[in-house]
Amino acid sequence: MIEQAARARQAKTLDRGGRCSHNGFAMLPQSEHNAYLLQPGQPAPGFDLPDADMNMVSLEGFRNRRHIVLYFYPRDDTPGCTMEAIDFSELADDFDALKTVVLGISMDDCLSHGAFRDKHGLSVQLLADVDGEVCRCYGVLHDKEVEGKKKTCVLRSTFIIDRKGQVRHALYGVNPRGHAAEVLGLVRGINSRCR
Repeated sequence: MIEQAARARQAKTLDRGGRCSHNGFAMLPQSEHNAYLLQPGQPAPGFDLPDADMNMVSLEGFRNRRHIVLYFYPRDDTPGCTMEAIDFSELADDFDALKTVVLGISMDDCLSHGAFRDKHGLSVQLLADVDGEVCRCYGVLHDKEVEGKKKTCVLRSTFIIDRKGQVRHALYGVNPRGHAAEVLGLVRGINSRCR
């Protein structure tokens, strides 16, 4: 019953194109972030976000052309986030062969993303969601106590979205070690069913 109510509230925050509403998740109390988790089969919330070079990237731009691996990570240049970004970058050719683009999103700004990319030679595209709007739409924000203060953080999560814009896999709270290879296997599974 609680899960159905949460899904109903979530549905009200997305418009017909699956685009994130400005007054849906953003208005929720911080403690309720995790009540709004995306499920396989739902339309992926649309977005337009700047990358490390300040070019706008739209989810809609990949429709009917590519699958999308959308991974959310806490912060640029931290150990787990660096490991994950390097692993995804090392598998870039494998993802490309499966007609899949990999996009990383955090609440860091474009300059931070550019420095992170250049320092580690990353090939994945990093998108800046500074106000956390897209993070809210995907249900990846959670509260954490840091040095006695409550802080809203990004829960490391990955979404595999097919060419039609539907969420095929929603993976919340992932471990960065070996995650990119696991995701590659899931994308291969989608590709084999789409032929």
